[in-house]
Amino acid sequence: MSVLPDQSIIAAVRQWVETVVIDLNLCPFARKVYLKHGVRFAVSDARTEEDLLLHLHKELKRIQADVSIDTTLLIHPYILNDFMDYNQFLDLADHLLSEMNLTGVFQIASFHPAYQFAGTESDDAENYTNRSPYPVLHIINEDDLEKAISSHPDIAAVPIRNEQLLRDLGTNKMKALLKACFQ
Repeated sequence: MSVLPDQSIIAAVRQWVETVVIDLNLCPFARKVYLKHGVRFAVSDARTEEDLLLHLHKELKRIQADVSIDTTLLIHPYILNDFMDYNQFLDLADHLLSEMNLTGVFQIASFHPAYQFAGTESDDAENYTNRSPYPVLHIINEDDLEKAISSHPDIAAVPIRNEQLLRDLGTNKMKALLKACFQ
């Protein structure tokens, strides 16, 4: 795989955040954090799981130390492009949180170009709630998340609403939105 410029990788993920996550309101908290520039976009050049864990460790330290960062999207375009490999890696990421005594401080949300929920077909529209242009580890501050959740009138309805919205939009529309992130 050839090396892509970080700017083009970030541009694709930024486009996805704006046009899918925010414009479709898949995450009711994203707009506020994004508009106040609290989202850090970091690109990892890791080619091994060990290198990606090292980069994740570095990003966890950074988000701990820098109060201006609300959340980090650690984009890793060169590794874990197979969804099953990526999904298994999440256990290692959670183990790293535990080793760093950060369980309950941060959590890692997962986004992947081939994301597939259990019990769905690969082409089901609802999988696009977690499909991104590149594999992404999303580092979330749990205190911030708890505050946002407590202020939301019906957080339990969000995933149900998202699934229905994406089914209504359809797989072709979601594929087009994701493809547009690369233009």
